[in-house]
Order: sequence, then structure tokens, then C-alpha cells
Amino acid sequence: MKNNQIKLIEQQVVKFRQKVGLSNTEAINLKSLLLKLGVITVFRPLSDNFSGMSLKDTSNHRFMLINCNQPKGRQHFTIAHELYHLFIEDNPKPHKCLTDNGTKNFIEQQADMFASILLMPEDGIIQLLPQHELTGGEVSLATILKLEHYFSVSRRALLNRLNNLSLITKSEKESYFQRPVQQTAREYGYDTALYNPGNKNLIIGDFGEKARNLFDNGNISEGHYLEFLNKLDYGTDKD
Repeated sequence: MKNNQIKLIEQQVVKFRQKVGLSNTEAINLKSLLLKLGVITVFRPLSDNFSGMSLKDTSNHRFMLINCNQPKGRQHFTIAHELYHLFIEDNPKPHKCLTDNGTKNFIEQQADMFASILLMPEDGIIQLLPQHELTGGEVSLATILKLEHYFSVSRRALLNRLNNLSLITKSEKESYFQRPVQQTAREYGYDTALYNPGNKNLIIGDFGEKARNLFDNGNISEGHYLEFLNKLDYGTDKD
């Protein structure tokens, strides 16, 4: 992607963060953000190569479907990717977001770049880098782990971002790719939940509130209301 195109996406991220009340350094609580933005988001088990999808209707109602079988870090990237389609892209069309296979079109590449910059702002990364690593020393594994847990992203997403910012070389990126993620996290005392699937059957948004209002106003029967609540599946543990 050309530098001027990246600069444009950086500007879009800055404006989006300002719009939702986020500074240019802080990590994002995506579940809170989705609730704030009114995006009804459903987490369901999907096929391995299907990360998620999003829809926006003519009344600006927004919906997102996320694959809960994928690791949470990957889910977070998918959510940020879909936010590009829902809030930045002109005239988005319904589509499936597939796992990267090297053949993504330009819009999908833009959505990926938006997600990377949104989740891992440069100023936020710089703020967390030790001085000696920032001034020419090699970024350590300890810093890698701190960054990926602070921003709640996958190892791959973080390393790609650091490489794009020229904070690590391509060879350093490839070297860290080879390190076992969960093992290194445990060795440094980090929880491994970020690297595992989760959020099964979770629904974020006012789906239940809308169903209750319809029932209270006599627009649906009690049976239909209970059917809607069953779709929420609150009896299932949310990892």
C-alpha cells in the first residue's frame, strides 16, 4: 500500500478515535465500543476460514457477526476490520471477511490497515517501548508480550504493525513468528486467554431491549418474546 494511502487511513483513524472519545494512545475495549456505537454483534462458531461479516441497512442499523472459534486476539482484529466497513467505507456491501489468503482486494487491504492502526496506535506503542529499545536496541520478547496484551491483539498482528513502523526488521519479525506464543506467554506470567477461542454465543447490543419493548407494547406475543430471549442463549457460559 502506498504511503499516501496509509496516511489517509491514519487520518481516518484519528478522526474515528476522536469521534468515539478515545485518545491517540489508549487501548480499546471493543465490547464497550460496540455497545456505545450501537452495533449489534453476535459471536457464533463459524467455518475456519470465515472470520466475520458486517451489514448496514438504509436506516444505519449496524450488525456484525464474529467467528468465536478463532482466538480472541484474531476476533479483535476482525471487529476493528468490520468497523472500517461500517463507519468509514463509502457504500459498503455485505460480504464475508475470510482469513487472509494473500488475495485480498484493495478495500479489504484498507480495512486491515485501518484495524491495525486503530488497535495499535503508533503513539501508544512508542509510549510503552523502553528507551533503550526505542533508540536502536532490539525490541525484546518481554516488550512484545506487554504490547500484545495491552492492545489485546494477536502476535502476528502486533509483529506486522511493528515491522510496518520500522521498529523491528523483517528478519526479527520472522524470528518472533517462530516462537511458541502460548508457551512464551506462560513463561513471562501472562494469561493465555488472548490466544484461545472464546465469546461463544455472546451477543452485544440492545437486541434484548428491543425484544422487551416489542412485547411491552403488544407488538409480539409472549411466545415470540421468549423465542427472542432463547436466541440470546444466556445459559451458555461466555468465555
